[in-house]
Amino acid sequence: MSERIRMAPVERRSALALAGIFGLRMLGLFLILPVLALYAHDLPGATPLLVGTALGVYGLTQALLQVPFGAASDRFGRKPVIAFGLVVFAAGSVVAAVADDIFLLLLGRALQGAGAIAAAIIAMVADLTREETRTRAMALIGMTIGASFAISLVAGPSLAHWLGVPGIFWLTGVLSLAAIGVLYLVVPEPEVSRHHRDAQLSRAMLGEVLRSPMLLRLDFGIFALHFILTAIFVVVPPLLVTHLELGTDRQWQLYLPVMLASAVLMFPLVFVAEAKRRMQPVFIGAIALLVVALLGLAEVPRSVWGLGTALIAFFTAFNVLEASLPSLISKAAPVAAKGTAVGIYNMAEFFGAFLGGTVGGALAGVYGAEGVFIVGAAVAIVWAGVALSGPAPHYLVTRLLSVGVLAAKDARALERGLRHVDGVVEARVFEDEGTVYCKVDSTRVDEDGLRQALDWVRAEAAEAAG
Repeated sequence: MSERIRMAPVERRSALALAGIFGLRMLGLFLILPVLALYAHDLPGATPLLVGTALGVYGLTQALLQVPFGAASDRFGRKPVIAFGLVVFAAGSVVAAVADDIFLLLLGRALQGAGAIAAAIIAMVADLTREETRTRAMALIGMTIGASFAISLVAGPSLAHWLGVPGIFWLTGVLSLAAIGVLYLVVPEPEVSRHHRDAQLSRAMLGEVLRSPMLLRLDFGIFALHFILTAIFVVVPPLLVTHLELGTDRQWQLYLPVMLASAVLMFPLVFVAEAKRRMQPVFIGAIALLVVALLGLAEVPRSVWGLGTALIAFFTAFNVLEASLPSLISKAAPVAAKGTAVGIYNMAEFFGAFLGGTVGGALAGVYGAEGVFIVGAAVAIVWAGVALSGPAPHYLVTRLLSVGVLAAKDARALERGLRHVDGVVEARVFEDEGTVYCKVDSTRVDEDGLRQALDWVRAEAAEAAG
């Protein structure tokens, strides 16, 4: 039990391939982030409001469709639904590439978001991994998203200079179609596809998740974070050109050191938060740093050094919060409702991106960049108040264990036995899955007690079968 179970080669290959597909799609969305505001501003019909909406509208369709895509993958199969989503994303990229006015660009961006394959990919990862290795596979997808974001900020402006923004859309469309080849040629077909409570949204768990004040506070947090992120990218790219005379061919010279410095500063903070169990002060401190950075940006620094310093502070805070929030969701979610909690959390994130772009565009048209940054700081201050209104998080981890299909009486008996094991805070057993969901304090969990409880129920099941 205490030994780390290695991922099997097929699990590793599946996780890497699916993370790559996920990452390519996110790369297609993120590459546009640092350049779209400049490009869209010159399209016929463009207004600041419509430019901001074009930046964030993918979040609206993504939020609305990710749950239906996940449900469809349960019914029609993972690969067909993922492939369909990639085709929709590619179609949106083509529409955006040929757009000759702001309204066609809006349609293309909305179509890109409509290829909402995130839930289907996560479900397929769950199909192809064992309970004991699934967390690592999911973490790989999380790292891929973070890497896609960092690469996009550095590469996006340079690609826009070499290929033009339409060229980026064409490129992401081609990569999306190439990902379908990876899906069918590299990713194995699951032996069994079923609903996974730890990875997918479950309607039966919605009420429990939506009644949790802690989860709602975290949902507001990811909403606020992506609201702020998308809003500032309505105004930061034009600032680089108008205030610092940094064309797209040179913007990587600012973004690269900013992203490297913020990554270096992030890691010790995340380590202290997790390993030293100082999550609450680090989390609140990161929100405070976000406020300081936004107020610094509101002064519209006139030098590369001034703007670069403010952006390093912003992205250090952003990276810490972006890494901490999923961990907090996992800690706070009911043991058998993690997939539902994450599904609601992701919807809040995408709605935040949509409203951030739209509101950011509206503010930029009336109050300029300073207004966007000040409102962003105000949102972060409200977030700090929301975060401080509840208790500090418990340092718990979810442990998934396979026991095989059980009779209902054995499942209930195992639940009762596990709840008496030292370090086990919550335990649920679903006989139809043959999976044990435990929420444990990893520093004091009685591994021998866990093993004995599982051995007992397996023996009971074997005796009943014999």
